[in-house]
Amino acid sequence: MSNSKSRLFFLDAIRAWAILMMLQGHFIDGLLDNAFRNDTNMLYSTWKYFRGITAPVFFTVSGFIFTFLLIRSKQTGWSNPRVKKGIKRGFELLVIAYLLRMNIFGLFKGEIYDSFYLVDVLHCIGLSLLFIIGFYILTFAKQKWIFPTILASTTLLLFVFEPIYKTVNFEFLPQVFANYLTKTNGSVFTIIPWLGYATIGSFMSVIFSKYQESKNLYNYIIPAYVVTGLTLIFLSSDFFLSVYDFTGIELFQSINNNNYLFIRLGDVLIVFSIFILLRKFLMNATWLRIGQSTLSIYIIHFIILYGSFTGVGLYRFFHHSLNPYYVVPGAILFMFASTYLALKYEDYKVEIKSNVRSVLSSTRIYLEQFAIIAFELLRTVTEKVLRVLGLIKN
Repeated sequence: MSNSKSRLFFLDAIRAWAILMMLQGHFIDGLLDNAFRNDTNMLYSTWKYFRGITAPVFFTVSGFIFTFLLIRSKQTGWSNPRVKKGIKRGFELLVIAYLLRMNIFGLFKGEIYDSFYLVDVLHCIGLSLLFIIGFYILTFAKQKWIFPTILASTTLLLFVFEPIYKTVNFEFLPQVFANYLTKTNGSVFTIIPWLGYATIGSFMSVIFSKYQESKNLYNYIIPAYVVTGLTLIFLSSDFFLSVYDFTGIELFQSINNNNYLFIRLGDVLIVFSIFILLRKFLMNATWLRIGQSTLSIYIIHFIILYGSFTGVGLYRFFHHSLNPYYVVPGAILFMFASTYLALKYEDYKVEIKSNVRSVLSSTRIYLEQFAIIAFELLRTVTEKVLRVLGLIKN
């Protein structure tokens, strides 16, 4: 196996960690009784802080992996096979995201519930991939520094101006589009500012790819991530406050008052540095398979927890009702069950897809035959009625 390929293993390990943290985070946040949500409790506050790291890590690693594969191809522009695959993947994630919020019982009643239009992490990751492809297509024929500059600038602009656009409800847009930009209607994630984590991951990937053949790459990248991460975590708020004191621009004071984006980016860099440092110990096949099966795990966890398609899930019966003695072991069991089912699906995915195609093909044939029979029956009945009415002769 090539050296460049092996360098992706730590990314799979990060994705495995992120998806498992997401599973337990969704389970505990959705089912833990409000009486136990006490920020003064060290265990709960620690759990809450680390839960907040999960989504930024997931977006960043998604942007990193996608861009790594995109720019590794020898072909460029539309000739790059990763462009078409990426476009297909982006729209696929959007379709899956909407399907997971579909309720078939509502469809039977001729209704599409408002929750169908809400935007979640899968929508934003799919759209982020399309944005990255757009940036790539616009810049591939230009100087190489332009693409990473646009990526880093996108992150910086989205993070810096977040206090301004987060107050806009975008009511002038149709709700299906506004939900990508504001949480006013109940969206869990919005493309702004979360695209910023995907683009910074993409930027990191470009830099990583440029120096991937260097023997000392990790000797430089680990301390660089650690220093930058710690700076963002502990010093970025004071920096923005200092800029406000110097310029008087209230935007920088607003960033200081709620500086979660830059602090979480610091957390992401620390997580990356830890996994890169421990990369040689993260080669377990099952662990890496989990990282490569995140979409399947996400879909299965959504169905079990939130009741996709039917509305019948754990969330419906135990929403904010369990104490820690039930919710903690329940989260562990939930992680195991969702992961196990997903890996089993991956084992038989080819056979399952083949069977589904076979069923759909058979169904199409039966529908065609039914349509022919129904048409012939309708024609025969129509002729008999017309004869009875004397409109046609025998």
